[in-house]
Amino acid sequence: MLIGSHRTGGALDQCALEAIQFLGEVQSHGCLIEVSTDWIVRRASSNLRAFIGVSPEEVLGRSLVDIVGPNVMHDLRGRLQIAGHDDQGEMVSDVILKGRDERLDVGIHRLGDSIILEFEPASGSGDDRAVQQMLVQLRKMRTLDAVAKLAVRQVRALTGFDRVMVYAFRPDDSGEVVAEARHSDLPAFLGLRYPASDIPVQARALYLRNPIRLIADVSAPTCPVVPRTTPEGALLDLSMAGLRAVSPTHIQYLKNMGVGASMSISIVVDGALWGLIACHHTKPKRPSAALRQQLDFYGAMLSSIVESIQRAEAVEHQAEARELHNAMLASFSGDGGSVDELFPHLQKVQGRLKADGLATFIDGRLRLSGETPNADEALGLMRFLNRTASSQPFQTHELRQAYPEAADWSGDVAGLLAIPVSRRPRDYVVFFRKELVNTVNWAGKPEKAVVPGQNGLSPRTSFALWQDTVRGQSEHWSNQDRRMAEILRVTLLEIVLQVTDHAERQRKTSNDQQDLLIAELNHRVRNILNLIVGLVRQSSDAAVSVKALADEISTRVHALARAHDQLTSNGWGARSLTHMIRVEAGAYLGEKADRVRITGDDAGVQPDAFATVALVMHELITNSAKYGAFRDSSGAVDIALKCSDADGLVIDWLEQGGAPVTPPTRRGFGSTIIERAIPHELGGTASVEFLPSGLRARFTLPSAHIAECSPELQAEMAPAQAPQTPGLDRIEGRVLLVEDNLLIALETEAMLQSLGADDVRVTSSVASAIDSLDESVPAFAVLDYNLGREQSVPIAARLTEMDVPFVFATGYGDAAIIDPRFSDRPVLTKPYSPSNLLDAYRKLGR
Repeated sequence: MLIGSHRTGGALDQCALEAIQFLGEVQSHGCLIEVSTDWIVRRASSNLRAFIGVSPEEVLGRSLVDIVGPNVMHDLRGRLQIAGHDDQGEMVSDVILKGRDERLDVGIHRLGDSIILEFEPASGSGDDRAVQQMLVQLRKMRTLDAVAKLAVRQVRALTGFDRVMVYAFRPDDSGEVVAEARHSDLPAFLGLRYPASDIPVQARALYLRNPIRLIADVSAPTCPVVPRTTPEGALLDLSMAGLRAVSPTHIQYLKNMGVGASMSISIVVDGALWGLIACHHTKPKRPSAALRQQLDFYGAMLSSIVESIQRAEAVEHQAEARELHNAMLASFSGDGGSVDELFPHLQKVQGRLKADGLATFIDGRLRLSGETPNADEALGLMRFLNRTASSQPFQTHELRQAYPEAADWSGDVAGLLAIPVSRRPRDYVVFFRKELVNTVNWAGKPEKAVVPGQNGLSPRTSFALWQDTVRGQSEHWSNQDRRMAEILRVTLLEIVLQVTDHAERQRKTSNDQQDLLIAELNHRVRNILNLIVGLVRQSSDAAVSVKALADEISTRVHALARAHDQLTSNGWGARSLTHMIRVEAGAYLGEKADRVRITGDDAGVQPDAFATVALVMHELITNSAKYGAFRDSSGAVDIALKCSDADGLVIDWLEQGGAPVTPPTRRGFGSTIIERAIPHELGGTASVEFLPSGLRARFTLPSAHIAECSPELQAEMAPAQAPQTPGLDRIEGRVLLVEDNLLIALETEAMLQSLGADDVRVTSSVASAIDSLDESVPAFAVLDYNLGREQSVPIAARLTEMDVPFVFATGYGDAAIIDPRFSDRPVLTKPYSPSNLLDAYRKLGR
């Protein structure tokens, strides 16, 4: 319980009861109001008078605008519109309420059909520049250890807390302090381990939703929410409230540690809680709401940096796995071969996985190497593995827990990673790890985290170093280990299929062979179907008719089919890039194909990258035929290929001599493929310039996707049929959106597009809106009534003259402010949703 608490429950029922009791109380350094979506006050904290000037009983049932004033109300509505409909919170800083002189910071977030507002004394705006500089330094770090060490120093310097730690979760859900910055008078916590029960599952889920948590004064009283429950008996869920009170168990835990104030910032990686930045102070301490908001952003950026470092490590491991995959497939690319030939390759994998032993059970034959159980023990293990899931590798770092018989083995094996390579009865490749005798430094005895007390359950009082010697376990298998195992599983399935097919009469019946073939075929067909679905959906965004859509999809499917034909024409291996470009040019350009001039080194592109590159080349060629060099009879394309150890393969595309080129006014699916496919799929780069003389583009493919570079790789151009060039249609009609807040404008634009609008023109002032109307007549308009210092009344008058339907949007929540000339127009009150927009549109008879 170093960082978390049992405030939301945990493994102990008493803790769960305490959590429920304190869902309706808030910390005393701020007050809280719950209002309905009609902005009527439902509940308030008992200390409301200290901050707002009125008691909870005086505000219940009143409109919030009567309490905070119209100006603050307008700001709150706008902020809530930006926050949207999820757990995201927003803040309005340094406001003065109606009839008050004190300045407050106001936090706001949604809760079902309620809106929660939290008020704190305004205490400065923080230092945005400092946070930016901190992040610049943090991005330079290349290891997780360096990131953690720098982060604790930065956060301590920014906040002034006595102790700042990075607390990372381990695979068994225990936590460890991996970095620490502290006042010299405080004892060190670095390297100490804390049991999983200190931060139970419910608390971790809350840290995911609410990434920053402050307890400003552990000794301060708490203030109940009035009334405590609804008429139906429901408690108020304050999970996303920064002022939410804390259970006595956690408060006592912090007091036992000598902590006067604490704050935590969540580190979230791939949607899971990776760890926390934990801050402790010996005295009460309340960082300003603005500073906490900046720290929330800092935590999000830190999470992104941690995630990028882990992904870089994963990419490196995947490259190693792909190298092994290609080498193993190359060894078994022809007929014949035996499983015995796998062993040298598997021993290389063993080294990469840092495994101590290797066993294979294939075709009824057991082979052992290194630190393994004996033959009888291994055969018993294979029977056990046949009871596990067949579609994925099985791993454990504590084998005797999953397979108790392993406790009686004569060897030193404690963990394994088993890879199934066939259907039932299954064959296996198994990697073993020896026992790792490990001394763990716990912050107190882990099973004493919560002990019986006079008032039920109490947290431990001792945090003295307690060492535990762990036996019967190996080193944990990492995520990278598991990914490599999954890649190896696919490789081995293909190899075993080849070997067993060659010796099917000696090993299995034809029905077993057919079952495995169907499983593999089904997997590949599903991948192809998913790809086709993606092409249909993305192409449909740009198509202007059913015929255009059909032609668009047809050309892309044919391009992928041509790439696949080249890959499978003579075994599965790298194929010439020059040959692929000439095939695609011949298929689409016909007689103009000779105007594609290729120079430099040809390259053999690996199979896993070939289709992606082919689709990019297809889009470049089709775009040049429609809009660029091949639109007339004089243009040409020069393609320069260059290989280097540093950059891999560089592809320069230059169009010249054709019709003048202008930059596109919109990004279609083809443009997205050209600019994003190679960076996203292959980890390379792409840049595109629309020069008047012609399109210029440059692409780089990492060396991992290139098998060989040599002029001798160029192949004869294969015959291909040129598909029909898709026709071009145009859909008329647009929507005018007038909104002076950029974030609200983007939100509303997305809403309109989700409701079917395909052309949304966004303006922010009366003048720009009138200019847009002078250019063309929209089919529908959404007008923010208040545009800074002006109103949208002149736009409304112009739209009325043009007989264009429109609706107003306002943050003041009162239709009476609308000019009487337009009283019959629907009014959207911020925050509004897509359904509100659609209802308003229907009221206009549209």
